[in-house]
Amino acid sequence: MLKNLRGFSNTKLAGVLIAIIIVPFVFWGMGSVFSGGNTNNLAKINNKPISTQDFIEHVNQSRINIEYVKKNLENNVIEEILTGLVSNRLLEMEIDDLDASISENALANKIKKDKKFSDENNEFSRLKYEKFLLENNITAPYYEIRFKDQELKKNLFDYVSGGIKSPYFLKNKIYSIETKELEIEYFDLNVAYNLDTSKIKLDEFISSNEDNLKEEFIDIKYAKLTPQNLIQASEFNDDFFKKIDEIENAILNGSAIDEIENEFKIDVVLAKEFINNNSTDELLNEIYSKRNEDKIQLIDKNDFYLLYEISNKNKILPDVNNASFIEKVKDQLILKQKYEYNQELFKKIQNKELDDKEFLDIANGSNNIEKLTINSINFNEKFSRDSINLLYSLPKGSFVLIADKNNNVFLSKISKINLNKLSRNDELLKDYALKSNSQIIGEIYSTYDLSLNEKYNVKLFQNTIERVKNNFR
Repeated sequence: MLKNLRGFSNTKLAGVLIAIIIVPFVFWGMGSVFSGGNTNNLAKINNKPISTQDFIEHVNQSRINIEYVKKNLENNVIEEILTGLVSNRLLEMEIDDLDASISENALANKIKKDKKFSDENNEFSRLKYEKFLLENNITAPYYEIRFKDQELKKNLFDYVSGGIKSPYFLKNKIYSIETKELEIEYFDLNVAYNLDTSKIKLDEFISSNEDNLKEEFIDIKYAKLTPQNLIQASEFNDDFFKKIDEIENAILNGSAIDEIENEFKIDVVLAKEFINNNSTDELLNEIYSKRNEDKIQLIDKNDFYLLYEISNKNKILPDVNNASFIEKVKDQLILKQKYEYNQELFKKIQNKELDDKEFLDIANGSNNIEKLTINSINFNEKFSRDSINLLYSLPKGSFVLIADKNNNVFLSKISKINLNKLSRNDELLKDYALKSNSQIIGEIYSTYDLSLNEKYNVKLFQNTIERVKNNFR
């Protein structure tokens, strides 16, 4: 069967695909730094080396974008890729050690049963198989090797975790945790905040945060280019787009907007010290939002072309008598005061210094306290998902800060917990069997991971890793 599947790989087209796969190796320019010897090894597992060539092949086979790698060198992307490669090698060594295998007939049958290669009659389609190989730029032997590797790894994990059958008490425990009913008391902390936005406080805040409150003012020169003002025509035509191409070329050649204005006889508007606070001018607001991009740009706006140039970017503290600036400062001061209050309250909760009396005092009376029954961990009303998960992780009597979907903060107390029991005849029993099995398997895998750490000694060669990084730079 595999020989039949491989028939495609003997065609001339397959040869072209092989060339496509090999090309990336040629253009990386990595060959000169990766000569033989131990200095060419990135890692060793029980004295079995992982070379830089192995690393290159792993990157290509994983189809990792090279530009992404280059941009994330300082974020340990090379180390992450190497970790993936080492993990694969560990599994391959473990498969060899256990003498695991899969016959060609079994492999062929699995490929034949893959739904993505089935026709409308659920039969294996050679055409679909070959089309898949073409679309993914891979050969049949390569795909079969990768497929076999995946099946062997799957068999390994099945071997490690096979035969798991969780007991009823574990299913019931997970069910009880997820479906328990919480009765909580809560109130919006806005009733407790003592916010001071007096002039004295505002002045103090401005003085302490002067650098952070500075705003960027820019000078903008811009023009709306239309057939009317560029070629004195009433509609878009070839002459208009020819002029647009000439302006684009001028920009690419380093011309400033003043030079373009003189050459093409267009009217340019100047907006000095512009900032988009409360501005209703959509064009200027758009230009302001692009102030950290190329300083001169030509943008197609469908009905016209926008030509602009940004200059003289200055960070200036706005006039303290400016109403919109004062409102902005006031908002930041309020956020700061709320944050500091919440932090102090959080510390009290952590140190178990909060009691029922203070809970009532903070609420400024029982009239501000609301009650709510949450019937499961999937409750999706009122509070955020993270807040619900937090509530379900805490015991009765706990005080906790939670938030609603609009990020308003509440102080809450879990006043009562009602547990539900999973019936042995419940339709949900199968679902919770899967969840409890998954939990056990997770613990088995953690134990298995520890045993692999003891069985295999992994050594990394930092100097070679640095040379690989330098080659990507």
